[in-house]
Amino acid sequence: MLSYIIRRIVATVPVMVVVALFVFSLLYIAPGDPAAVIAGDQATPDDVARIRMSLGLDRPFLIRFGEWFWQILHGDLGTSIFTNLPVAALIAQRAEPTLSLMAVTLTLAVCVAVPIGVVAAWRADTLIDRVIMAFAVLGFSVPVFVVGYLLAYVFALELDWLPVQGYTPISEGLWPWFQNLILPAVALGCVYIALIARITRATMLEVLQQDYIRTARAKGVGQTGILFVHALKNAAVPIVTVIGIGVALLIGGAVVTETVFAIPGIGRLTVDAILRRDYPVIQGIVLMFSFLYVLVNLAIDLLYTVLDPRIRY
Repeated sequence: MLSYIIRRIVATVPVMVVVALFVFSLLYIAPGDPAAVIAGDQATPDDVARIRMSLGLDRPFLIRFGEWFWQILHGDLGTSIFTNLPVAALIAQRAEPTLSLMAVTLTLAVCVAVPIGVVAAWRADTLIDRVIMAFAVLGFSVPVFVVGYLLAYVFALELDWLPVQGYTPISEGLWPWFQNLILPAVALGCVYIALIARITRATMLEVLQQDYIRTARAKGVGQTGILFVHALKNAAVPIVTVIGIGVALLIGGAVVTETVFAIPGIGRLTVDAILRRDYPVIQGIVLMFSFLYVLVNLAIDLLYTVLDPRIRY
C-alpha cells in the first residue's frame, strides 16, 4: 500500500515538469510578437524592447525556462505586467470565490447525480428512467452561460429570491456566502450532474446483473441495501473516475460562470489577463489549475485502493 502511494506521488513529478514546460511555452507559441502586442499600436521601439527584456524574450529559451522554473519552486509566479503586483498575490486574492464555487458545485453534483443515477438504473426502461436521462441529455447539451442567464432571470430578476450577481466572503456569514453561490453552482453543476448521472446509471446496470446481486436478493436483502451497499460500492470506481475527470469541467466552466454572475474569482482574473495579454498572470493561472487537476487525479488514484483493495499496480 505504502509503496503504491509513493509510486503514484513520484509519478506526478515528471507530469508537473511537462506541464510547467508547456505553460512557459505559451509566451513563445503565441501568434505575433508578445512584446509588441502588450505594448500596443502607439508604442515606440524602445517600449517594445523594454517589454521584451522584462519578459526575458531576449534570452535563450532553455535558460529563461530554467530561471522561471526555479522561481516556481520557490513560490514565485512572476509579476503582472499591468498591475506590477506578484501573480501569486493576485491569485490568492481571487482564490476564495473560485474555490467556494467549485466546492459547492462538486458537493451539489455528487449529492444529486449519484442518487438519481442509482434510481434510473433501478427503474431502467421506465418513465422515471426516461425522465432522468432526458434531464441528463439536456443538462449536458445546454451551455453553462445559457443556464446561468435563465436562472438569473427567473430566480433573481423575476422572483427576487436570490442575488443576481456578486460574491459575499464566508467571513461575513454562512448564509450570505451560500446565497450568492446557489445560482452559479446550479448553472455550473448541470453539466456535471448530467455526466455523473449517466455514468452511474450505466455502471449500476452492469453491476445489478452480477451473480452476487442475485445471491443478495435470494438471501432477503432489501432493495435499499442491494442498491446502496452491494451494487453502488462495487460500481464506485468508474463513478469516482468520472468525478475526478469532471473537475476539468468545473475549472473551465468556472471562467464562464464567474463572468455571467460577476463573481470576482480566478475565472474573472483569467478573462482580464487574456484581454490585457498579461502573460505572467495567464501562465500562473494555467499552472495553478493544472497543478490542481493533477492533485485531484492523484487523490482519485489513491482512493481506488480504498474502494477496491485488488488495485495494486
